Amino acid sequence: MKEINNVPQHVAIIPDGNRRWAKKRKLQPWEGHDAGAQIIEEITKKARDIGIKYLSFWGSSEENLQKRSPRERRELIAVYEKYFVKLIKSEDIFTQKIRINVLGNWRTQLPQKLVRILEDGINKTKEHESYFINFFLAYSGDEEMLNAIRSIAQKFSSGKDITKETVKKHLLTKDLPSVDYMIRTGGEPHLSAGFMMWDIANAQLFFSEKYFPDFNEKEFEKAIKEYAHRKRRLGA
Repeated sequence: MKEINNVPQHVAIIPDGNRRWAKKRKLQPWEGHDAGAQIIEEITKKARDIGIKYLSFWGSSEENLQKRSPRERRELIAVYEKYFVKLIKSEDIFTQKIRINVLGNWRTQLPQKLVRILEDGINKTKEHESYFINFFLAYSGDEEMLNAIRSIAQKFSSGKDITKETVKKHLLTKDLPSVDYMIRTGGEPHLSAGFMMWDIANAQLFFSEKYFPDFNEKEFEKAIKEYAHRKRRLGA
């Protein structure tokens, strides 16, 4: 692969369109989720090849989990279990020193079996520093910001002492850099539930018409190449 100049350090992806992809093919919704999980595998490998250090995926909001039918929710949880176990057991995680992060209210919203799997991945990779894969599960950006504000309000008597750094330190994403490039698939160009609202303030945006299971590693690479040719003025 030809080297890409001006590679973003942190790419965030909203992988939309799994259910519509399945419906179009007369498949069950969870078959779309399974196909999407396979694409996440492809993209994470391609991102490392390109040199992207931080890769973040929107997984689900609490509403996503609550509004699904019981059958779809069970099947979605099964997809999570299958692919997270596979990820944690993969040789690349350890040879390439990849850290797994999971952010959101997943510990209270997901079944305990899945919680234990996720905690196992976090604990086994917590010392890794080369690459970072971040999954947002049972996550709400609105709730993240509200919790940060409440926490700050308890610690500071004067607003004059509060800085941008103060806010960042109270977010779930406190250990992650700001997002350089945010990609959304599925043909609907909008954001979701305040996804990383503080961290995407200066991000470049990319909207793909393709449903996520069709957004393979080649499509991802095309998106990164487009970023490489953009100029980030940051208000200048």
